[in-house]
Amino acid sequence: MAVDIEKPLAKAKARGGGARQGRPRLRRAGISVLSVLLGLLLWDLVSRNYTAFFLPSPRLTLDGAIDLARDGTLWSATSASAGRILSGWVLGVLVGVPIGLVMGRIQWLRLLLDPYIQFFRFIPPIAFVTLAIIWLGPGEASKVALIFYTSVFIVAVNTLAGVLSIDELRLRAATSLGASPFQALVSVVLPSTVPYAVTGARLAMGNSFLTIVSAEIVAAETGLGSLIWTARNYARTEWVFVGIVTLGLLGYLFDWALRSGTRLTLRRYGVTS
Repeated sequence: MAVDIEKPLAKAKARGGGARQGRPRLRRAGISVLSVLLGLLLWDLVSRNYTAFFLPSPRLTLDGAIDLARDGTLWSATSASAGRILSGWVLGVLVGVPIGLVMGRIQWLRLLLDPYIQFFRFIPPIAFVTLAIIWLGPGEASKVALIFYTSVFIVAVNTLAGVLSIDELRLRAATSLGASPFQALVSVVLPSTVPYAVTGARLAMGNSFLTIVSAEIVAAETGLGSLIWTARNYARTEWVFVGIVTLGLLGYLFDWALRSGTRLTLRRYGVTS
């Protein structure tokens, strides 16, 4: 009686391949966790050489976070900052990507807009805080506008770089095969530009966090920037650290969500990082 061993072998190989694929992930996760624990340990050791006012320990910072969370201050500040960042960043991406695409395909428009983009992208958003408050008031509009300002140029420049990197031979080949300008845009330009646009969006997200602190320190009653600034009035350095750590965790969460949401799209275009 013949015994078919091919199927069991195939299943064993599949299980072995899955296990091998899972090991690098566990290794990376373990290294990341170990890195965080070592950082906390180093922070704790260094804090023992200073007063709590100069450098609060991780435990004191955690106690401060618990106090702020209990009275709702931490949650309201985090949600306010997150809402402003997302609103301005999304607007910046929605406007910056089309600007980069159009500038890349229309030379005279690129020559027309490039001086303005190159000029304004080197002016930090904090320079416009006062004008934003005068023009838009101290409400949400001024903060969202500053986030939009810091995002749109980064996204536009990266998208433009993606369009300019396209090999003209590919566009000519598409045109010779009968593709209309719109079809060439969808089938050639967009696929080549997506990785650049996503990179620009990630960079813009980081700049959005830098901007929100400045905007909230100057003109906001709530938000993580306002929390950090208000802590100085009460000499509560641990609250400052709570705001800083929360900003870092929120940024990490947003960037992880963006990378996870675009991973499948990028993989189609050969980008695996």
